[in-house]
Amino acid sequence: MIEWFVVAEVAVAVLAGLLCLVLGFAGKAPGDLTIGATLVVELLLIAQLVIAIVAPFAGNHPTGSIVEFYIYLIAAIIIPLLGGFWALVERDRWSTVILGVACLAIAVMVVRMNIIWTVQIA
Repeated sequence: MIEWFVVAEVAVAVLAGLLCLVLGFAGKAPGDLTIGATLVVELLLIAQLVIAIVAPFAGNHPTGSIVEFYIYLIAAIIIPLLGGFWALVERDRWSTVILGVACLAIAVMVVRMNIIWTVQIA
């Protein structure tokens, strides 16, 4: 994994999560801003998938379990999709809160993926 990209992913996910939580607790239904922020997090995860596929060919091999890493990555890609689907189906304030929780969960998962890739010894 690329360290600066991990930091950027976590920062964007935390900002998007806090934005969605604040707007959700303020009573706002999901809108372009909250769904768009979650979409940015999803696009960064797709880019992370491409990086994770290419990195071993560039000499950046994971030190931890590659299976565990990809399970985290696939689960992380699915979470914003499900949250966005929920927000589009049930358009109330709690859907916005769910988007926030999903984004914050992604931040934690990306940190864990970085640990698996760089710190753990398989």
